[in-house]
Amino acid sequence: MKINEAVIAVQQQLTEKRFKHTLRVAETAVILAKKNNISEEKAELAAVLHDYAKFRPLDEMKRRILTSSLPNDLLQYHHELWHAPVGAVMVMEEHGVTDREVLGAIHYHTTGRAHMNGLEKVIFLADYIEPGRSFPGLEDVREMAQVDLDHACWLTLRNTINFLMGNKSRIYPDTFHAYNDLTTSLNGGN
Repeated sequence: MKINEAVIAVQQQLTEKRFKHTLRVAETAVILAKKNNISEEKAELAAVLHDYAKFRPLDEMKRRILTSSLPNDLLQYHHELWHAPVGAVMVMEEHGVTDREVLGAIHYHTTGRAHMNGLEKVIFLADYIEPGRSFPGLEDVREMAQVDLDHACWLTLRNTINFLMGNKSRIYPDTFHAYNDLTTSLNGGN
């Protein structure tokens, strides 16, 4: 899928506010990809497509989870998580996107996962730090993103886990696995 086709397809699915967010995520992703020797083209495509299913009806997303190879345990967690894995399935089925790296980056952009590849880290982080965002702890992550992609992702995961715990929200296991994986990596394997 060409980037201009992706932009048109996504714009039709999103509110104006969310579409502007998407464009900022794409700009941020390209910068992070370039800085970390990751495909800028794949980063831009994954970023443009990352929220493709964001505003799909919940019953449609639930049906997609139940009828695809997605893990059914997603249904036990807040529906805000669903759009990422469902979006990966939908861009594959509706637009023929088959690049596994791009699909993985879309799938894991909300939760992260253990052993994220570079593109997954870029999209996960770009969605969090794009210039339109503003919340406590964000500036530290933005600064770290200029220096160390792994450490910036770790900070993002830490902040996310702390936020969800503070709200007494359930946390999807992939988020804990991502946090533990990066903690081990940053501590030299210990």
